[in-house]
Amino acid sequence: MFQLMSTNNAVTLFCPRHPVASFFHLFFRTSAILVYLLCDMFSSRFMVCMVTIILLLSCDFWTVKNVSGRLLVGLRWWNQVDSDGRSRWVFESRKTHGVNTTSDADSRIFWLGLIVGPIFWILMVFSTIFSFKIKWLAIVIMGLVLQWANLYGYVRCKVGGKSNLGSMAKNYLGVQILKQAMKKTEGV
Repeated sequence: MFQLMSTNNAVTLFCPRHPVASFFHLFFRTSAILVYLLCDMFSSRFMVCMVTIILLLSCDFWTVKNVSGRLLVGLRWWNQVDSDGRSRWVFESRKTHGVNTTSDADSRIFWLGLIVGPIFWILMVFSTIFSFKIKWLAIVIMGLVLQWANLYGYVRCKVGGKSNLGSMAKNYLGVQILKQAMKKTEGV
């Protein structure tokens, strides 16, 4: 562990509490992107590339949903089918009771990986359409859907499963505008 000693306490620079979960959180998602880019540029074996990318995306989805979300940020989500056949989404967050159970490094790794992946796949959807590589479109859409589903699920966990994301965005925007207005009036 890398530590910087201060006068009263040790400050951890960058050492996740769960290095294996952090590694695999980024490994499958990065590998799927790299295999896609390499196959798109250099390979003529479309089926082998497609199966490899889909396996990597599936491993990423499972790992993020079932392991790294729970360990790195204390969040999890799932779909439950009731006895009458209705589908119900469940979003949970770990109760901390005043103790910080996740590290800042774990949280940064988790959210950065979770947000950057869908952004990449969105760019690749447009790139695939505009370059007329239609055979890759199914793979790119699958990457977008799987990573977007995890992002959506974890954002719902973070902000609360019952709350409306649109109203939260409006509230956040209103607070930011108010802060900016207060800064301008303080400067006068």
